[in-house]
Amino acid sequence: MQKAGLLLSVCARAWRSVRKASSGMARQHPLANKVALVTASTDGIGFAIARRLAQDGAHVIVSSRKQQNVDRAVATLQGEGLSVTGTVCHVGKAEDRERLVATILDINVKAAALLTKAVVPEMEKQRGGSVVLVASLAAYTPFPALGPYNVSKTALVGLTKNLATELAAKNIRVNCLAPGLIKTKFSHVMWMDKEREESIKEMLRIRRIGEPEECAGIVSFLCSEDASYISGETVVVAGGAPSRL
Repeated sequence: MQKAGLLLSVCARAWRSVRKASSGMARQHPLANKVALVTASTDGIGFAIARRLAQDGAHVIVSSRKQQNVDRAVATLQGEGLSVTGTVCHVGKAEDRERLVATILDINVKAAALLTKAVVPEMEKQRGGSVVLVASLAAYTPFPALGPYNVSKTALVGLTKNLATELAAKNIRVNCLAPGLIKTKFSHVMWMDKEREESIKEMLRIRRIGEPEECAGIVSFLCSEDASYISGETVVVAGGAPSRL
């Protein structure tokens, strides 16, 4: 009877551990002891990503073109008890980003490549890391009248594949997020009109427009050890909109 009771006790503890792990309680901070640099992160999707990474245990560095925006974002996140600092960086300014010309292709593609190149040596010191580029559904389904933007986002999908191959030997994973229509200031012209919003919803399998937080969790996952065997992939977060080249 004692042996049976001991076995039941061990099984009960094991079951509790499995339930705890499956509910996420055992891994409340999957990004603990990691540092995350999030560009364009004082508003919209970038801000939601910065918040989520910090909530998941990372020390986050937010950045934007304007000091007041950086200060506001840092104050908000630090006010939530999160480990966050900030820096000003305008990728279109010569003094901030190696003399880039401020065009869509330069900012969306060249800056991503150069910033990745800049952080690789630091990741090597840490024996690895994770890079997540942000493209768009426009990489697969071009938006009307936004030719250069569409092309730049398609290029980011290709850049992801290329960097994943080049950096694999350094234990650096590179993946990509491709949001569809998300409720941000950038996209508000597409959903601020109720009739237009309803028309857009009809084209989505999930009949609503996405929220920035629904992108943030994907980025946190891609940065975590749960995604340790994923590299060179693009995750589309677009409510089920068609997303194949």
